[in-house]
Amino acid sequence: MRIGFISDTHGGLAGWQEAMAGPFAEADLIIHCGDLLYHGPRNPMPKGYDPAALAEAMNASPAPLLIARGNCDSDVDQLALDYPIQAPYVFAQVEGLRILAGHAEDLDLDKIAGLGARYRVDIFAFGHIHTPVLERRGEVTLLEPGSPALPKGEPTVAVLDGRVLRIVRLPDGEILNEAMITPRCAR
Repeated sequence: MRIGFISDTHGGLAGWQEAMAGPFAEADLIIHCGDLLYHGPRNPMPKGYDPAALAEAMNASPAPLLIARGNCDSDVDQLALDYPIQAPYVFAQVEGLRILAGHAEDLDLDKIAGLGARYRVDIFAFGHIHTPVLERRGEVTLLEPGSPALPKGEPTVAVLDGRVLRIVRLPDGEILNEAMITPRCAR
């Protein structure tokens, strides 16, 4: 199973296209941690800003999407998408792994780890900070895939291949960080 993790696309079609052509090319599932189509009043316009085209590209994804609502997402965004924007979290259990995703704009890493422990997940994927995080806290792996559109640093996404979770730089695909994930049920 190959799962792509992305967040904070903010209407940037170019970052989505780079992810789909590279690390997400063979994905079986894509989890989006929020802030899909709108760049927000405090953000600059991202490269390739085209929210309508991004919505069309997401709708045409060969892999199904699970989407958590971000603080820049609105009800009108849902009208453009063929996948539900779920709030505040998306939960998935895939091949024995329990994954929780949310934008988590009002949580720090300790609170994110606490929620992950409470819900007994293996991975808590979140967005909002536009900076990649791959860190183990107790039994929970915290993942912020970064942003392909408005990164604080390099544009990134994340990919789970089997049990290896990687932060991947776009567009060259260089692996910036990785961790092994062991499902709670196997520990």
